[in-house]
Amino acid sequence: MDNTIVWADIPVADMDRARKFYGAVLEAEIPLMDGANGDVALLPMERGTVSGDLVKGEHAKPGAGGITVYLDSKGDPEGMVGRAVAAGGQAAMPVSDMGEMVGFIGHFIDSEGNRIGVHKPPQG
Repeated sequence: MDNTIVWADIPVADMDRARKFYGAVLEAEIPLMDGANGDVALLPMERGTVSGDLVKGEHAKPGAGGITVYLDSKGDPEGMVGRAVAAGGQAAMPVSDMGEMVGFIGHFIDSEGNRIGVHKPPQG
């Protein structure tokens, strides 16, 4: 079955601050997208998989009350939330076992005020 969600824009107010924050959380470089006037930075991805970007613009307003995007924690949701806190974010929901269908999730508030989820698939 194909993924229902194929892309996510994470709104930012300060692109440099957001790139530094997500670079620390994801332990990866977050490059600006060519030709986007510094308003779009790509998150790590493999072509054909679900991914997203950081986007700054008139219609992209950061905040904790909208959609929650979940990042793949690479099997370490607690570590990802910890890196978010160390990079200046806030823990918003402790990592919790949501059962064998969902796995483990937690939330943090990023440098821009967005609520971001972390996910670890169920074991087995």
